[in-house]
Amino acid sequence: MSVLVVVGGSHSLHLALVDDEDKVGDRLDLDQPPASDETLHAVAGFLGGVPRPHAVGHRLVHGGDVVRKPTAMHGALLAALRRVADLAPLHVPPALVLVDALRRALPDVPHVLCPDTAFHATLPKPAATFPLPADWRAAYGLRRYGFHGLSYAWATGRAAQLLGRPATELHMVLAHLGGGSSVCAVRDGRSVDTSMGFTPLDGVPMTTRSGAIDPGMLLWLLDGRMSLRELSDGLYRRSGLLGLAAGRSSDTRELVAAAESGDRDAALALDVYNHRVRREIAAASTNLDRLDALVFTGEIGWDTPEVRRDICAGLHLLGVPVPAVGNRTDDGPVSPDGATVPVLVVETREELQIARETREVLVGR
Repeated sequence: MSVLVVVGGSHSLHLALVDDEDKVGDRLDLDQPPASDETLHAVAGFLGGVPRPHAVGHRLVHGGDVVRKPTAMHGALLAALRRVADLAPLHVPPALVLVDALRRALPDVPHVLCPDTAFHATLPKPAATFPLPADWRAAYGLRRYGFHGLSYAWATGRAAQLLGRPATELHMVLAHLGGGSSVCAVRDGRSVDTSMGFTPLDGVPMTTRSGAIDPGMLLWLLDGRMSLRELSDGLYRRSGLLGLAAGRSSDTRELVAAAESGDRDAALALDVYNHRVRREIAAASTNLDRLDALVFTGEIGWDTPEVRRDICAGLHLLGVPVPAVGNRTDDGPVSPDGATVPVLVVETREELQIARETREVLVGR
C-alpha cells in the first residue's frame, strides 16, 4: 500500500510517496505557506507527475477531542474539525485547506488524519489535568493534549533500536527542537509528561512562539494595554528566538554564528532557549524511575550541535554527559563511549510514522 504523506507546517509543506517497505520515493518540499495559491498549484503539479497512491495520510497538529487517534476521514469529521481549528491557528486552518484540495484531487482514495496529540493520549491524569475550575474543564475540554507526537512515536522506536532494547523497557526523555519545540518523558514506550499543553504555544520558547508565559502578565497586557489580536500575533509570530534576538533571526545556526561574532542579542536568545529546554528536560525526568537515554530530534535537535552541547552541559546532576560528537549523517549517539546516560540524535521522520499509522487504520477497518 503506497501512501501519499502530507506534512504541513505553519510555513512549509512536505509531500512524500512512501511505499509498503517504508521507502520514500517522489517528494515535494516547499518553504512557503501551505495553503497559498502558489503552494496549491505546486501540489497539483506534483500529483500530476507521480503514481496514484493507495491512500493519503495527513498530519493533523491538533484535533482537540474530535480526533484523538489516527482516523479515516469523512465529511462530518471535517465539519467538526473546522469548529476547533482555532486551537492551533498556525497549523490547523491551512491543513484543512490542503485536506480539501487533496480530497478533490484524489476523491476515490481513502484519507486518514494522523494527529500529533495521539502519542500523548496515555498521559496520566495528574499530568493531563489543569488546576482550573471543574466547570471550565468540563465545558471546554481544557486539558493537556501535548504535541509533536508523530515525531516522538518515531524517535521512541528508533532510539530503542539504537539502544538494542525494547521500547517497552526504556525510560527516556526526548526533546523535539525545531520551529516548534517541546520535551516529552517516555516510560515503557508511553508518554507520561510533556511540555506543551492545551495548544502548541505552551512550553519552551520556539523560533517565533513564546512558550509558557506568566498568565498574570498576559491579563495585565489585555487590560487596556494591548488588543487580543496584537497579543496573539506577538506570542505566535514575534516571540521566541526571533523576539529574543531583537528580530534579527530565528534560525539557531545563524544565531550561533552571530553570538560567536559578539552579538549580545543572539547570545541571549540562545542562552534563554537552552535554559528553558534544560529546565523542561530536568522536570520531565522526575516522571521516570531512571534515565536510560536523552534523545534529541527535530531540525534544531538534529543539526545544531552547539545547542545540544549547552543544554547537556547543565544536566550533569542527571548523569547526562556533554556530547563528544558534533553533527552526524545518520541516527546514533553523540555522547562519549560508555556514557551512563547516552545522548542520541534521531532524524525526524514524521512521514514514515504517518505512513505506518495510515496503513494501520485502513488495514484494521
